[in-house]
Amino acid sequence: SALRLVGGRGRCEGRVEVELEGSWGTVCDDGWDLADGDVVCRQLRCGTALRVPGAAAFGRGKGSILRDEVGCEGHEEHLWDCPAELEHDCSHKEDAGVVCSEHQEWRLSGGQDGCAGRVEVFFRGLWNTVCDSSWYQLEPRVLCHTLGCGEPLQHLSFDHTLPGKMLYECESPQPSLAHCKWTYNKSAPCYQSRAAGVVCNGRGP
Repeated sequence: SALRLVGGRGRCEGRVEVELEGSWGTVCDDGWDLADGDVVCRQLRCGTALRVPGAAAFGRGKGSILRDEVGCEGHEEHLWDCPAELEHDCSHKEDAGVVCSEHQEWRLSGGQDGCAGRVEVFFRGLWNTVCDSSWYQLEPRVLCHTLGCGEPLQHLSFDHTLPGKMLYECESPQPSLAHCKWTYNKSAPCYQSRAAGVVCNGRGP
C-alpha cells in the first residue's frame, strides 16, 4: 500500500489518498480526528497533524472510498495498521484531509507583485526567512516555478527579521523547495547569511 496527500499547497497537506492494488482511493471523514492525522503525517515524514479537515476541504477525490470510521490511537506506523471499516455509506463530499506541521508554503514579500521580493516560508505555524548561504542557481529556479512566476532574473539580499531561518539545498530540479534538502534553525550554515530574495520574470497571479 502507499499513501499520499492531494489537492493541498505542498506534499504535507491535502486529501488523504491510499493506494490499493494499483488504484488510489480516499478515506471517509466519519470519526476522522487528530490521532488519525498524526499517523498520516508521521508516515509521510511530515511531522504531526495541525488540523484534520473533513467534508472534502481539499476537493473531492475519485475512485473508491477505502476506509471509514478510522480509529488510530496515534502511535501506529501506517494508516492501514489502524482499525477501520471497509464497508461505508460515504460519498466523496466526506473525503478526509490533513494539514501537517511540516507543511511548507512560500511567498515573495515586499516586491511589486507576488513574483519579486524577500523569500519567506510558512513552516510550523510561522513565517520565516531563508538563508542565502546555499541560495545558488537551482533554489531560486525551483521557487519561481512553484509560485508560477517563471524563471529567476535576479538575486536580492535582505535582513533576517522573522522568527526562524530555513536553509535549502537542491541537487536537481524539484517540484518544490520542500522536496530539496532543508534544515530549519540550524545556526552554523546560516551564521553569516543574509535573507535570500529573488526577482522572477513572471507576473504574480
